[in-house]
Amino acid sequence: MTFSVAVAGASGYAGGELLRILADHPDFEIRTVTAHQNAGHPLIAHQPHLRSLAHLTLQETTADTLAGHDVVFLALPHGASGEIAAQLPEDTIVVDCGADHRLENPADWAAFYGGEHFGAWAYGVPELPLDSANAAAADEAATPAARKQRANLVGARRIAAPGCNASAVSLALAPGIRSGLIEDQDLVSVLAVGPSGAGKSLKTMYLASEILGSANPYAVGGTHRHIPEIQQNLRKSGATAPTVSFTPVLVPMSRGILATSTGRVKPGVTAEQVQSAWEAAYAEEPFVHVLPAGTVPRTADVLGSNTVLIGVALDEAAGRVVTVLALDNLYKGTAGAAIQSVNIALGLDETAGLSVNGVAP
Repeated sequence: MTFSVAVAGASGYAGGELLRILADHPDFEIRTVTAHQNAGHPLIAHQPHLRSLAHLTLQETTADTLAGHDVVFLALPHGASGEIAAQLPEDTIVVDCGADHRLENPADWAAFYGGEHFGAWAYGVPELPLDSANAAAADEAATPAARKQRANLVGARRIAAPGCNASAVSLALAPGIRSGLIEDQDLVSVLAVGPSGAGKSLKTMYLASEILGSANPYAVGGTHRHIPEIQQNLRKSGATAPTVSFTPVLVPMSRGILATSTGRVKPGVTAEQVQSAWEAAYAEEPFVHVLPAGTVPRTADVLGSNTVLIGVALDEAAGRVVTVLALDNLYKGTAGAAIQSVNIALGLDETAGLSVNGVAP
């Protein structure tokens, strides 16, 4: 069976990455692409790398245009998805690649985004480790290592794709939280990120002349919008009241995230226990791979793939676990996670249409 697909926001970076992956997916047929100010333009004028989709024309982004498809992906700015999604049929699978449906707590939404809170949907990070209290009913009897967010996506009709930074930090730290090896207070994460995660908006800070030859921190001092999402995820992994110091830094690469995240280790924990806990958490995962001890990833190792690579070490002198995680923010950080989640929701092969192989050099 082939499922019909519409992609809203198809002229942007996230929309383009969705289309690039969907174009080669064996179970999906892209029928409709939409945009806002670019409606009426040929898709190829804005996504010239998508040669197989040159026949498509960007239509206006309305609920009427998007209705009638089996799956709708919304790659829209925050605040734009909620109203449109509410008008789509309940039996349509709708995936929000923006922020509108990630946060469960309306107070978090008000503090970091503002405006109407549209409610939380099934969260699209299948590999997120869950503690027993947050595991789906189907997973209650599963071993700790098998309890994952994946079970909450089975049969879902409304899915919230993750924030790319949030999923990177959450996947990096969750094994230590769930295993009880690290404290949930004083978690620190510094990320080197490519500017494509901010979309195609024409802002001075994203111009090549501002980025090339420079590393530019932003949203410093606890103001980044992915912080409550990280905390929400870590609570699902067993944290009580996690505190996270989170600092992203724009660096001159078009895509990619390298997240260095640390947490205070509990007394008596050894390097061997740390390595074993992270390996056990992701042992059966097709896309999240823990590297051998003493090895750390580069962003170049994951570009163009749905793969996450994690290196983990124990800094005994500082009493902290150090994780280094690499992922492609547009692929696994957004579009790949969205498509992987839909595969699960529809009962397809979870890996269908998704590559573990990156592009080099």
